[in-house]
Amino acid sequence: MPELPEVEVVRRGLEAHVVGTTIESVDVLHPRAVRRHFAGGKDLIGQLRGRQISSAERRGKYLWLPLEPRDVAIVVHLGMSGQMLVQPPAVPDEKHLRIRARLDNGADLRFVDQRTFGGWALATLQDVDGSIVPVPVAHIARDPVDPLFDAEAVVSVLRAKQTEIKRAILDQTVLSGVGNIYADEALWRAKIHGNRIAETLTRPALRRLLVATQAVMGEALAQGGTSFDALYVNVNGESGYFDRSLDAYGQEGRPCSRCGSPIRREKFMNRSSYSCPKCQPRPRADRS
Repeated sequence: MPELPEVEVVRRGLEAHVVGTTIESVDVLHPRAVRRHFAGGKDLIGQLRGRQISSAERRGKYLWLPLEPRDVAIVVHLGMSGQMLVQPPAVPDEKHLRIRARLDNGADLRFVDQRTFGGWALATLQDVDGSIVPVPVAHIARDPVDPLFDAEAVVSVLRAKQTEIKRAILDQTVLSGVGNIYADEALWRAKIHGNRIAETLTRPALRRLLVATQAVMGEALAQGGTSFDALYVNVNGESGYFDRSLDAYGQEGRPCSRCGSPIRREKFMNRSSYSCPKCQPRPRADRS
């Protein structure tokens, strides 16, 4: 699933290519792509036709396009394989094209989704702590690259968590935008094992982890995000290159770039965690 850097790359592309345009027509080509819009596909089409896209916004992994007048927004769920592409109409339809919006600048805004876990829905906008967000996003915490991100407040929240630190930073109500890839990378940089209990970590250690999270996200953004296959691309269909800079995630058996120890892989929440056995020792209770 795309994480914050990948979604931000898509947001920037939408900001450059579709903001200020008016939606002339919409085709819903697969019913699952609008299943979160409970009024149905015909209602979505009717409400979008003639509306202007006023901006492209994001919080964590959540992406939305507010419409004029700014009362509602298209909330875009990328899911596991969703792509937002801006294409000339002459370009043939993609195999997994689910929604097509024809814009008044002559371009198509296309939602392509191989696995059909994603989709579009319209949602009302509301003010939450000084930011205007869609109702389904209201419970999502600010992310590490948000100008209003309060690191000390997040440290306090983490210090009260009686759960593994990796599980805590994956909680989108605590810290949004972090997924499995960047959690492993930030924990490696901070020299913290993901199984450490959050409340046992000192404030300096948690601050170090948040700084590492911000740094790795910034570097990933500069390289267009992380792409392991053709499912994540930006609005022009291009892949990101941060996977070439990963120090922990997916590096099982390779030497740690800091100490040379082979990176290990462990099971975590039906996924995998990658860490250095020397730089990130397991908590004592977990050692075998």
